[in-house]
Amino acid sequence: MTASNPAPAEATESTESTAGNGRLPLMIVAWLWVGAPFAYGVYELGLKLKQLFTG
Repeated sequence: MTASNPAPAEATESTESTAGNGRLPLMIVAWLWVGAPFAYGVYELGLKLKQLFTG
């Protein structure tokens, strides 16, 4: 016997309503907390690759 499972219902909340609960500043700080060091690392990698391939 197999039971038929209905398709899962789609979420009715949008991401705007989830992020709009006063968490926008926290989300911005979190993205900067991760994004700034990542961008710096990519920049430094570019400098090292330039040195590696140009002598």
